[in-house]
Amino acid sequence: MEAMRIVMSGMWLQDPDSLSSGNSRLLMVFVGMVAVALIVQAIALIAMAVGAAKTRKRGLEIFEEIRAKVMPLMESSHGFIQDTAPKVKIITENLVETSHVVRAKAQEFDATASDLNSKTRAQMARVDGMVTSVLNTTSDISETVQRGIKVPLREVSGLVNGLKAGLDVLAGRAKGFGSGRASGRRPDSDDGW
Repeated sequence: MEAMRIVMSGMWLQDPDSLSSGNSRLLMVFVGMVAVALIVQAIALIAMAVGAAKTRKRGLEIFEEIRAKVMPLMESSHGFIQDTAPKVKIITENLVETSHVVRAKAQEFDATASDLNSKTRAQMARVDGMVTSVLNTTSDISETVQRGIKVPLREVSGLVNGLKAGLDVLAGRAKGFGSGRASGRRPDSDDGW
């Protein structure tokens, strides 16, 4: 607006001969157009400022509504967090302690299982040795008993066979003794006796 006043006062202070009347009208039209454009621009800026103020006011109202609804939640959650924080800390400490205990017990169990496994293997080796020894001893005893029975049985069998043969020979001579043969030959033998 100030620029328009300066241009208008400059036009009034000029010599009338310096500008022609057609040029001065043209100049006034251009100045009027500039003035109208400046007025429209000012109105647009004022409308934008009013719109921004309304938007700001509405934004503040929304923010206050949200704050009014969220603040009780924040306060209750803050109280809840303050109440549960020590409990959560205790729970985490208990979990850490429990995991240490479980790890220690697992290591003890592993050591016990390894010890038991090695002892079981040693006992199995001993039992295997004992069973092998018993089987070998049983086999040896069986052979000894078998030899102990077979050898005397053969000897007794041989002795019985010898006695039988001797008795057969004596019985055969006794038959021939009563028949009157003085030569002592057996009648059934072909060998020339």
